[in-house]
Amino acid sequence: MDPVSTDSIPASLEVSGLAFAYPDGHQALFGVDFAVGRGERVALLGPNGAGKTTLVLHLNGILSGGTGTVTVAGLPVGRKHMAEIRQKVGIVFQDPDDQLFMPTVREDVAFGPAAAGLKGAALQERVRTALEQVGMADFADRPPHHLSFGQRRRVAVATVLAMEPEILVLDEPSSNLDPASRRELADILRALDVTVLMVTHDLPYALELCPRSLILSDGVIAADGPTGDVLSDDALMRAHRLELPFGFDPKSVTTSGR
Repeated sequence: MDPVSTDSIPASLEVSGLAFAYPDGHQALFGVDFAVGRGERVALLGPNGAGKTTLVLHLNGILSGGTGTVTVAGLPVGRKHMAEIRQKVGIVFQDPDDQLFMPTVREDVAFGPAAAGLKGAALQERVRTALEQVGMADFADRPPHHLSFGQRRRVAVATVLAMEPEILVLDEPSSNLDPASRRELADILRALDVTVLMVTHDLPYALELCPRSLILSDGVIAADGPTGDVLSDDALMRAHRLELPFGFDPKSVTTSGR
């Protein structure tokens, strides 16, 4: 399957020849190459152990020391630009409780921008805008632990949006959500004017939200193409231990564009 061309779209993310081994000698990435255009929504698919987490942790410099390059909005990920990179790449973890630790929702969302030096009315406006984007403005003064799991996940997204990132990286965003919360989050993500890289095992959710998908398998990009085409390729799916839910036909689903 030929890679999707992003030549006509300014790149938010470029990964070139990225290889990485852990100190114990385990080689997780063997030379990963892909680019994501500004404003794209791209799903990162692959079996457990494929290297997805290792790849994601390279995007904002949490992991480094391998070979190859990662570039975000034209800036190479490295020590020189680390403060800017950490602002430009916002990661929403699978468990929202990993990101919510302040007494109120408002304080959680304000934490990142305040640490970056934003103050006063500008800080409050940033918090208000982020909470409105995820439909949680009415919950600003609630303790996060009083919210439902789905509401906490939306607040976790807001904590990242408050930093005005170039790229929003979502780790299994639909996990543990009931159908209504799943749909609400999908509506939010469609409305955001931000590049999205979504790491997920939820293949129907990838098809619903991401026009393009990458398969990472054994530390390399094994496929890059329109999500419907990727999910409809039975041989490709079997080769990389990806399975659709019983009875789900990707060809029968109408998806929204970028």
